[in-house]
Amino acid sequence: MDERELIEHAYRAREYAYTPYSDFRVGAALLTKSGKLYYGCNIESASYTPTNCAERTAFFKAVSEGEREFEGIAIVGGKGAGRSGNVCAPCGVCRQVMQEFCRPDEFYIVLEDGKGGWNKYLLKELLPLGFGPENLR
Repeated sequence: MDERELIEHAYRAREYAYTPYSDFRVGAALLTKSGKLYYGCNIESASYTPTNCAERTAFFKAVSEGEREFEGIAIVGGKGAGRSGNVCAPCGVCRQVMQEFCRPDEFYIVLEDGKGGWNKYLLKELLPLGFGPENLR
């Protein structure tokens, strides 16, 4: 699956976002090494702390179904229902979850720019010197 297809899947996932407080909607499309796709959207809570990001929603869905090997993820987001024209990078907590389940030198993150283009990063670029399972061995 190429980057453009993965971004379009992230936009589909974004349609399910539950954001009654911020109206900042995020969608993520997570691709496994076996070619399966998992959608994630952000889900807000009135008390804010239990709010969950789109990226973690996708990872937790995949892991809860037995997936442990991941290829990449596309992330899109912004205010309202349209394409925002802004880059929506994963938060630090989501980057840490990615570090838990992915090889930082192989797992890629595609960030759509809302203008027809995108940027592709390796996890190690967005989380340098990340702490993961290998640090506890």
